[in-house]
Amino acid sequence: MAGRIGLIAGNGALPRMFARAATGRGLSVIAVGHVDETDPALAADVERLDWVKVGQVARIERLLRDQGVTEAVLAGGFSRMRAVRQARPDLGFLRIAARLRSMRDDALLRGIAAEFESAGIRIVSPTELLREILAPEGHLAGPPLDAGQERDVALGEEVVALLGRADVGQTVVVKAGHVLALEAVEGTDACIRRGAGLGGPGVVVVKRSKPGQDERFDLPAVGPATLDVLREVGARVLAVEAGKTLLLEGERLVSLANQVGISVVGRMPAGSSRE
Repeated sequence: MAGRIGLIAGNGALPRMFARAATGRGLSVIAVGHVDETDPALAADVERLDWVKVGQVARIERLLRDQGVTEAVLAGGFSRMRAVRQARPDLGFLRIAARLRSMRDDALLRGIAAEFESAGIRIVSPTELLREILAPEGHLAGPPLDAGQERDVALGEEVVALLGRADVGQTVVVKAGHVLALEAVEGTDACIRRGAGLGGPGVVVVKRSKPGQDERFDLPAVGPATLDVLREVGARVLAVEAGKTLLLEGERLVSLANQVGISVVGRMPAGSSRE
């Protein structure tokens, strides 16, 4: 990465984690936050923080170019329902939309990346500086899985791969061989609550990246807030994709999971290389 890096920030802990990692490597971080999404505390970790509304792509390009930024990351999530209600699309966004055949997540994010790159701003993966927070393979926390839970994880992995191929979501909730909920526009937490509302305590939650996932954006992420939801609904297992899932505040996540007896496992998809 160059001496100055742009940070196009969404919600959650990832933008601040990236900013701290980048400044720790001697990079100047020029951030653009999104109103009602990005934590204003990000200002403490960056050289500059400007604000936009969701959909103001041309404004982001201008803000970054004015600061001499030629590389940037997209870090953090967005509430898709809030984006639908509050988006303020500008000419940059409309240019992207005009080129797309689909407004699904992957197509839209790739279109956004192409738009920035046409403006001279290369989009790179935040994991270039945060490899250490990717989930390792193996049993990470909580009790060992029993045979039924192993079967539910395997079922969840099969179903979530199909869900990902359709570019719909990254999370599936399973119990006793039954698929209870698939993530769509509502997001992970609401999906977990909906599944547990149908299946009751003891559900198994499986989260993994989409097949062919572009690692520059939208990698699955879990953290202490995810554990809070799992504890709230009485879930027993969280299975994530090793090497592709971001563990936000990983040490705290593992500690909380051990305290409340929720099993957390990192799994390699069938057929994946373990090198």
